[in-house]
Amino acid sequence: MALHLKLCQPPLKPQIVPTNPQLSQTFNSPPIPNKWNINVEEQMCSALIKPRDLSSKYHTKVVKHELRSVGENSLKGLCMIDAMQRLNIDYHFQQEIETFLTTQYVTNSSAWKHDDLHETSLHFRLLRQQGHFQSPEVFNKFTNKEEKFNPKLSENINGMINLFEASQLSIAGEDILDEAEEFSMKILKEKLIHLNNHEAMFVRRTLENPFHKNLSMFTARNNCLGHLYGTNAWFDSLKEVAKLDFSLLQCLHQREIVQISKWWRELGLNNELPYARNQPLKWYMWSLACLTDPNLSEERVELTKPISLIYIIDDIFDIYGTIEELTLFTEAVSRWDINITMEQLPDYMKICFRVLYDLTNEISFKVYQRHGWDPIDSLKMTWESLCKAFLVEAKWFGSGKLPSAEEYLKNGIISSGVHILLVHIFFLLGKGLTKENVERIHKIPPIISSPATILRLWDDLGNAEDENQDGNDGSYVSCLMMDHPDYCTKRARDDVMNKISDAWKNLNQECLFYSHFHKTFTKASLNLARMVPLMYSYDDNNSLPGLEGLLHSLLFEK
Repeated sequence: MALHLKLCQPPLKPQIVPTNPQLSQTFNSPPIPNKWNINVEEQMCSALIKPRDLSSKYHTKVVKHELRSVGENSLKGLCMIDAMQRLNIDYHFQQEIETFLTTQYVTNSSAWKHDDLHETSLHFRLLRQQGHFQSPEVFNKFTNKEEKFNPKLSENINGMINLFEASQLSIAGEDILDEAEEFSMKILKEKLIHLNNHEAMFVRRTLENPFHKNLSMFTARNNCLGHLYGTNAWFDSLKEVAKLDFSLLQCLHQREIVQISKWWRELGLNNELPYARNQPLKWYMWSLACLTDPNLSEERVELTKPISLIYIIDDIFDIYGTIEELTLFTEAVSRWDINITMEQLPDYMKICFRVLYDLTNEISFKVYQRHGWDPIDSLKMTWESLCKAFLVEAKWFGSGKLPSAEEYLKNGIISSGVHILLVHIFFLLGKGLTKENVERIHKIPPIISSPATILRLWDDLGNAEDENQDGNDGSYVSCLMMDHPDYCTKRARDDVMNKISDAWKNLNQECLFYSHFHKTFTKASLNLARMVPLMYSYDDNNSLPGLEGLLHSLLFEK
């Protein structure tokens, strides 16, 4: 149900929750082979290099000087920033980037005077990303009386690429950006056969994974930027910074994985609960994706711990517990009293609840020590809401009756587990930690509900595709087709994609403008949504070859 990762085991999702105890049979069964069940320390001890002098200070200094010296050449500055972001090294130049883009925003606040589609689109995207509102009216000059884009623009390939990229930052009601996306996508698909290999590869990747909805940390190493910026001297310096930076970050991430593996092994939960998923590396990938700042190493390690419990509790509700046992567990989480609870639960649930109880108290204590705020009540509330949402789904599927699509999605936003992840991030970061923001967090604001909607619907699209022949997969698609008997599967899936698009627009509005929350938190929310397609793009073998390849390249390749 929540934050599923199916590549490590075949689908185990039953149509009906068992109504009589089956646990002794389940626990005595041999464990399912898990190709991701790695002994991290054994595999990494040879790969883990000692910190070396990989200093890129010289090249960083060269780039900083170059960016500060662009003067009136706005296109050069925009291209440099674009390249930095695509190479995943922009965090080295945040001050210079902010200064340049703020100057651009102030200078062009009254009107954008450039007529080049490439420069206009790049300017629009970079300023919106930085939180400076740019009106989509800057694209009016490229449209005709019917508000359609001029077909002559199709000859400007870089312009088409950047127009498509700019359209991904739209918010609700910006029709011209919807038109921009449709127009640029159509042109780029038509032009693919006429481009050379490097250009075609870049365009294909852009269409599949536009920059704003992608994680550059996974793609920086294989970015085909040479045909765009290869003739610029500053690009060589950027590539050198990126090369050295990659090695340093790889060492850091490997050390974090070793810490997580050690914690998971010493916890012993996998031995106590043989059915539990043993995927510390996969759980860590969520943390790595959400918290990309190298300085947040401790936060990534801590965040992986509650993520692991989302999966384990999900398995209890989804596969193993009876309705009676699941009700007892939900009531235990609501009471949050270790003494009373332990007497009433089955043994396997006692173990899980004890770990949940201890971990939540441990994280609360660390947050209080570091930030002076005790989040225990907030964390208890989120776990309670998750278990209640799981229980609602268990009862739905146990009865064989599907709810309405609206009712399913409302509950699914909670059962996705996204609010658990983001609430923990909010407190671990400790930025913008005010009474008002804590109250906002409790109400599941759009900064949480939007990525949760994206995750739930993406997950259900995957399930619907894998389990469509069963006709009772409990997905949003199934609920939608039950609400609308005249819908075919394609119509229902198209509606789901439109709903995902709307959720992205809501997330853009929350993250790019007017947010009450700190930028580090809003970026984590954005990154979570960006990670979703990687986690749910299954092949015919119910695996995620795309994610597997990117993960191996990021963490293990030299």
